Amino acid sequence: MTDLLNTTVLITGAGGGFGRHMVGQFRSAGAKLIVTDVSDEMLDGAINEAGDDLVASVVADLGTEQGCSAVVDACSSRNVVPDILVNNAGIGVAGRLDHVPGDAWEKLMQINLLAPMRLCNSFMPGMIERGSGHIVNISSLAGWIGTRGMSSYCASKFGLRGFGESLAADLEGSGVHVTNVYPCFSRTPILDSPRYGYNEQREVPGYLISDPADVVARMIKGVRRNKLHVFPDKYARRMHYITRFVPWLVPVLDRRMQAESIDAAKEAKN
Repeated sequence: MTDLLNTTVLITGAGGGFGRHMVGQFRSAGAKLIVTDVSDEMLDGAINEAGDDLVASVVADLGTEQGCSAVVDACSSRNVVPDILVNNAGIGVAGRLDHVPGDAWEKLMQINLLAPMRLCNSFMPGMIERGSGHIVNISSLAGWIGTRGMSSYCASKFGLRGFGESLAADLEGSGVHVTNVYPCFSRTPILDSPRYGYNEQREVPGYLISDPADVVARMIKGVRRNKLHVFPDKYARRMHYITRFVPWLVPVLDRRMQAESIDAAKEAKN
């Protein structure tokens, strides 16, 4: 079990949809917070949510090495090695790979995959030396299922899933735990990510969209229990079951979802 009381939790992307809920729920569990996001505007809400339990706030672009270094330096200057590192920052882009500008999917890979690797590389030695720590990676159901129009996003989330699984094996017996989280679509700003090509005419059907507060609550429950894999919403759990036991059904459901996304886009315009 991971006890959250009096822990220091570093949350990337703390001003976003999941991030704000993470700040509030970790604080309610007795944790202190280090928060980071790409701008002062994004961070303001997280800072207010953290209140007196704020240890530090850092404006940093995690799509760059310099941004990741700024977060590490902010912790080092306070002699803090986070008890829990939550790799939550992420962006999305939708469209067939050759329809998406190269700089868009390269930026996505920097933020979604390389930033967690850079931060883990910096903080893991201190966690191992201390004999305790927890790394939380916010992957996605797109880290289990490759779906149309999401090749770059799926690549980043499959990568993050594999990274977390390998870390868990490397860290076995060290006192440092890893939790990977695989939400489906949730009511967060990532739903408004740029879309290219045929994806411009699509919207996510409402029944697939979960409440971010519920997702975060299930994530924290998984962290407390040191679970490696957390599927925090009903659709994610259902699809994981299908990928394991009836994988032939996955492309059938994907085609159905694509058709429903076109219908949802038409309804949104009316």
